[in-house]
Amino acid sequence: MIENMIGLDAYLKSLIPVRELEMQRMEEKARHSGFPIIGPEAGYFCYQVARMISARKVFELGSGFGYSTAWFAKAVVENGGGTVHHVVWNDSLSQQARKHLGVLGYDHVIEYHVGEAVETLRNTPGQFDLIFNDIDKEGYPDSLEVIAKKLRKGGVLITDNVLWGGRVMDENDFSPTTVAIRKFTQMLVSNPMWVVSIVPLRDGLLLAYKVS
Repeated sequence: MIENMIGLDAYLKSLIPVRELEMQRMEEKARHSGFPIIGPEAGYFCYQVARMISARKVFELGSGFGYSTAWFAKAVVENGGGTVHHVVWNDSLSQQARKHLGVLGYDHVIEYHVGEAVETLRNTPGQFDLIFNDIDKEGYPDSLEVIAKKLRKGGVLITDNVLWGGRVMDENDFSPTTVAIRKFTQMLVSNPMWVVSIVPLRDGLLLAYKVS
């Protein structure tokens, strides 16, 4: 089973168009450092969704050194321009992101923030076409109220790590992180405001369409 999953991951990755050299460098950086990025399969999925809904206002809750930001920025540029909000908790990550995204030529569509992600979203004017959620997993449930207010009707929420390495399916796992992810998922699927699917790419992407 594990071998099949590894083979599937490699196969899916082989279908992704060749990334820009700087994005490949970011992928290599993540491999060497162990820094968690969404990877090319999930990144391309996020890019595709952003293109499909013609997203021009994107807000990332947790942006790392800018890998996922690059995918969203690519979509926004191809959609005619707009803004992608990159949010991290420390200045070092923000500076790394500025360097990578500057090389990619996306600086003109990115607004950088250093601070707590959900509070930054709360205090940023306007609503958004797409919100990407990749904060500390125990914070997922409490983030949903703010997300619902800041996402426009017809907008899309993408949330990472909702399968949590399969631990969400383990009936004996009651760790705070696993419980929080389960709770967040149930909050969405049980609310008629949202149309929800989980896409089992990498560690699971939850895709939620805001109906009202």
